Amino acid sequence: MTAEEKLIYSRLNRRGFLSGIAQNTTAAATLAALTGVEPELARAATTPPAATADAVIVLWMGGGMAQTETFDPKRYTPFAPGVRTEKVLSTFPAIDTVVDNIKISQGLERIAKVMDRGALIRTFQAADLGFILHSRHQYHWHTGYIPPQSLAMPHLGAVISKTLGPRNATVPPFVAIGQNLEIGAESPALKSFHTAGFLGTEYGPFLIQNPQDAASAVRPPADLGPARFTSRRKLYQDLLAKEPVYQFAGDFQRESLVRSLDAADRLLTSPSAKAFDLSLEPKKSFDAYNTGRFGQGCLLARRLVEAGARYVEVTTEYVPFRYWDSHESGHERAEIMKQQIDAPIAQLVLDLEERGLLNRTLVILASEFGRDAITEGKVGKEVKDQAKTPDVMSLPRHYGMHRHFTAAGSVLLFGGGIKRGTLYGRTADERPCTTIENPVPMEDLHATLYRALGIPADQAFIVEKRPVYVTKDGKGKAITDLFA
Repeated sequence: MTAEEKLIYSRLNRRGFLSGIAQNTTAAATLAALTGVEPELARAATTPPAATADAVIVLWMGGGMAQTETFDPKRYTPFAPGVRTEKVLSTFPAIDTVVDNIKISQGLERIAKVMDRGALIRTFQAADLGFILHSRHQYHWHTGYIPPQSLAMPHLGAVISKTLGPRNATVPPFVAIGQNLEIGAESPALKSFHTAGFLGTEYGPFLIQNPQDAASAVRPPADLGPARFTSRRKLYQDLLAKEPVYQFAGDFQRESLVRSLDAADRLLTSPSAKAFDLSLEPKKSFDAYNTGRFGQGCLLARRLVEAGARYVEVTTEYVPFRYWDSHESGHERAEIMKQQIDAPIAQLVLDLEERGLLNRTLVILASEFGRDAITEGKVGKEVKDQAKTPDVMSLPRHYGMHRHFTAAGSVLLFGGGIKRGTLYGRTADERPCTTIENPVPMEDLHATLYRALGIPADQAFIVEKRPVYVTKDGKGKAITDLFA
């Protein structure tokens, strides 16, 4: 590599705009890519439903949001040394919402005021994947398939972008906000589903780690004129030619990569790039969202949907043992997280409604699974280290929800044709607070999302002469009771 090539490569990396494209494409290389065959959208056996939404915003509570501490409160037990852990169901009192039959947890007062615009599912059931890493559950949620798979499965955002096409040709149809993909041991697993998989690079996510940096990601350097820009683009493509995606993949994947570069070029010179610039938002509006990176991400999501994005995901970020990943001090962690999400989520709903966008934008709050009380292990199980895994609480860090729980979890839906002020599913009032009415497995949740967008649950792509469905085996059942 020449000195000039090294300089170009380092600057592109520093800007964080085009440098990830080759990496994501390489991760997505499959047999279909190697043979150069573009996946074919097959005709669904069922009639496509009438779409009630044109865009999706997913608010991802990475790490496992405790359902009894947020949207499914149970009997409240305050902290006191000597209380048996098995007696603790909720560590926050329940509060009223504007919907008579729906109560949620203290600390979510702003969301409580907009519950009449949404629907609450309390019985999402994650797959039982054993005692494993969060990233495998997140892969399942975001692709509909349990890893490992023989193909690089596409992210929901990529499937939607490929199936429906762009809403605005100069705005990335799929934008992911807030997740750092370099988190240590689980980095490869996170990267594996932050791609378009076998669909091709052009449908992959536009990644923004920090919303404050979004504007710089779509702004070419001030000293870069058209001639230098063209020269750098050529040098960058020369560098890509040395990457595995060019050396081993087929024509389709190479062409898809070039199309993704073309889309990036269009965005750099388009007025649509202003949607990424949070400094253009009025101060009063910015402050209403500004609880930190997640809140700013919600504001950016609103601006991008206004500009024509198709699928935007904003995450509180998954980092092992941080944020919602509360393996101890669950009460304190939940309190902090609710302060980050309550105001911006409510403001997002209100702003979309004010702008006439809520009816056609499906907003989904979800997490990979719920949580149960105990620092680690099972309630009542004999353990050697009682300070770490107590049957009886003695320290504040024992207080809260800690153990992974897949038998029930909460999902919140707003807009996009969803019936307002609706409660769906019921869980037991005593431990284990499992689903007892209207279970919602992953494929049915996805079918419901796709139903809002007018995509049949048995829609498939033909890859290597076999169908790959948008829901597991094409068997997902949309929850029609959730639609107006």
